[in-house]
Amino acid sequence: MTSDSEFDESLARSFVGRYVLVGVTFEDSTGQFQRQEQFHGIVLSADARAGIALGLRGTRNGETQWLPPATRPFEAAAKGSYTLRSTGEVVVDPDFTCEWLVKQSDANASSS
Repeated sequence: MTSDSEFDESLARSFVGRYVLVGVTFEDSTGQFQRQEQFHGIVLSADARAGIALGLRGTRNGETQWLPPATRPFEAAAKGSYTLRSTGEVVVDPDFTCEWLVKQSDANASSS
């Protein structure tokens, strides 16, 4: 469970219906870069226990991606166009951006 400082209930509720661009960096247990994922979509719900549900758009349209129950990584996005490195998709004027770092154990690290 996250602490109150990681999940602001009022702020989280304000995310619902907003467009978010997400970047996730994966590192192995030694801190070595493994891969990065980028995706975007509309916040469907935000809950301190379940996390933040994102209804994806673009190449992953129709999928739901769950983010951890933390509001601190969300930042108001600067106006403009954002190009996703992995797909070449262009996201115009998202409401928020957020970045996550996932440190994988040796047992979970992928070789791709």
